[in-house]
Amino acid sequence: MTAAKLHIAEMNEQITVRNPFDGTAVGSVESTDAGQIGVLMARAKAGAALSRALPRHQRAKILEKAAQAIENRREEFARLIVQEAGKTIVQARKETSRCVNTLKLSAEEAKRNSGEVIPFDAYAGSEARLGWFTREPLGIIAAITPYNDPLNLVAHKLGPAIAGGNAVLLKPSELTPLSAIRLVDTLVEAGLPEEIVTIAIGGADLGRAIISARDVRMVSFTGGFATGEAIAKTAGLKKLAMDLGGNAPVVVMSDCDFAQAVEACVSGAYWAAGQNCIGTQRILVQAPLYERFREAFVAGTRKLLAGNPDQEDTDVGPMISQRAAERAELMVNDAIAVGATLLCGHRREGTVYQPTVLEGVPQTCKLWKEEVFAPVVMLQPFDGLSDAIAMANDPEYSLHAGIFTNNIGDALQAAAAIEAGGVMINDSSDYRFDAMPFGGFKYGSMGREGVRFAYEDMTQPKVVCITRT
Repeated sequence: MTAAKLHIAEMNEQITVRNPFDGTAVGSVESTDAGQIGVLMARAKAGAALSRALPRHQRAKILEKAAQAIENRREEFARLIVQEAGKTIVQARKETSRCVNTLKLSAEEAKRNSGEVIPFDAYAGSEARLGWFTREPLGIIAAITPYNDPLNLVAHKLGPAIAGGNAVLLKPSELTPLSAIRLVDTLVEAGLPEEIVTIAIGGADLGRAIISARDVRMVSFTGGFATGEAIAKTAGLKKLAMDLGGNAPVVVMSDCDFAQAVEACVSGAYWAAGQNCIGTQRILVQAPLYERFREAFVAGTRKLLAGNPDQEDTDVGPMISQRAAERAELMVNDAIAVGATLLCGHRREGTVYQPTVLEGVPQTCKLWKEEVFAPVVMLQPFDGLSDAIAMANDPEYSLHAGIFTNNIGDALQAAAAIEAGGVMINDSSDYRFDAMPFGGFKYGSMGREGVRFAYEDMTQPKVVCITRT
């Protein structure tokens, strides 16, 4: 697959996109040099003018039509995700369905969320005034997206931005740009003027050129903490929205539904080969239940089939690259070297890293404190709920958490005290519905995604006030 439409200047280098499972070439795209930023911005400015002029019903119609087109070609989109990102086909189909939902939610937001009447007479002295505020586009939004959800996380930025009347300068991951390109093609086929979304694929220099451009009014980034911090230092005076790393804890109380907790934790830990910012990384189990849970969780992990993501019965696909798998392997080796006990897994063949469970991981080591972004889980017993909450809150990164219990008091105490953007009760940390606000506490994020919340971030209120004479 060659994305010829990305051609902006002659003699651009080609980026080969490879299947992370077997290394075969899936397609190629042209890279964009940072020196072409002027061309990119000129096109984006034209797109911003076109997008602002589109009536809301047309924005909604385009998004709805694109959603339907993707639904009609669901298997084709899913197979592309498998090929370039290595997700299992089951997981890829789910991501495609979520993308359809994200675009439909965006279409609704375009029609619904246009502003509010302001009760001026609620303030003494303003009785003779009436008015409202509208939601106006920001202009050009830079969207930088990761490899782990190459379709739906792009939709989470494009959908709300288009609904709000903006143009987008999209920089998808160089590892997985093909799903993003196909999504943009589908939007254009649905009637979106081509200039409204400009795709640029390239390295760090291109990223710096985009985020530092004065005419970019917002940077929406999903990715790692270090890159997010670098963007914040470079962007200058513009809005920033970031979904960064997580290190999700799940608390398992002795009174929980045991089978439900085990099944949900196994699924939540290894979805997308653990390359999931809300994937369960630390499972904190109340001491009386610990040995039983450990046995069942390890048994559930051992049943998982890791390997070819194109096979219907594969549970865990490859990691995005051998380098990523080696990083996970190294972090586990380091934990074992300082006293952690390996319970299962920790075998790597190329990019496939077997689901791995450890216990007794020192809370000072990197694996406990940082996001591993791999199919690696730590088990840790605790006595009282306050002990579990303290451990849950230990890392600096925080997106989601979970608790399993049949005690509503404990559930609500955990929901109030755990520092996370979402606390799932009787579910693992990786539950997400695309309409809910999504983001983290502490250094885990800045702002919120979820269609309505991203839409509001990507628009700005304008007040109209009329004085009656």
